[in-house]
Amino acid sequence: MQDRVKPLDGVRNFRDFGGYASQHGGRVVPGRLYRSGHHGEASERDIAAMDALGIEVIVDLRRPDERERVSARWPGDGVRVITHDGGRETEAPHQRFLQQVEADPVAADNWMNEYYEKAPFKAHHQALFSDWFDALIETDGAALVNCAAGKDRTGILCALTHHVLGVSEADILADYELTNEAAKVDERLPEATAWFNARIGKDYAPEVYKPFLGVHARYLKTAFDAIRDGAGSVDAYLDGALGVDAGKRAALVSRLVG
Repeated sequence: MQDRVKPLDGVRNFRDFGGYASQHGGRVVPGRLYRSGHHGEASERDIAAMDALGIEVIVDLRRPDERERVSARWPGDGVRVITHDGGRETEAPHQRFLQQVEADPVAADNWMNEYYEKAPFKAHHQALFSDWFDALIETDGAALVNCAAGKDRTGILCALTHHVLGVSEADILADYELTNEAAKVDERLPEATAWFNARIGKDYAPEVYKPFLGVHARYLKTAFDAIRDGAGSVDAYLDGALGVDAGKRAALVSRLVG
């Protein structure tokens, strides 16, 4: 699992999420599907490494206010970048939560779980998710999906992509939880705690911030349960909410499983 992680200087959680066995036969082609956090702190070495991967299209799931606060240093010309202007906030929702209540680890964990319940149904997420699948059909090169940390919005979309490509539930969850290693959550937690506490004027324990740095399998399971409850099935959600019908799913398998 660790081999798929690309260690970069200023881009967190960058990794290849291909290579898994598919129920359609063969494996998801490696070197075609990448995921990461934002690229606003990319070093020159990072930029050269990402340039070498043959990425032709990027879907940036960040809200417009996030993109304005942290401008991407990559990619350069020649790479198609897909964004959406919906979902604007005045501040990050998790930061607003931490400021407005006296949080503890259980409340923080529950807040994140509730976010996953709602995220698949946000209109701007659905538009970008749909654009991602269309881009995968249209491009012959590699594609990358990112958000701010590359774990929540990106995690849901990568899991949906794996579902389309016939990856097992066990491998979907394993790839999702790899964020905790790839993003070095335990290593970063003390520094992140000090930064957050200083920013919002609190003195929370590190465990309060852990759900905002890492992931937990139950979050992704909550998202998929919400999708099934809301649409009847994951395939019905793909078809109805995202326009990824059976024909598109077959095309994606043909292009990305071999």
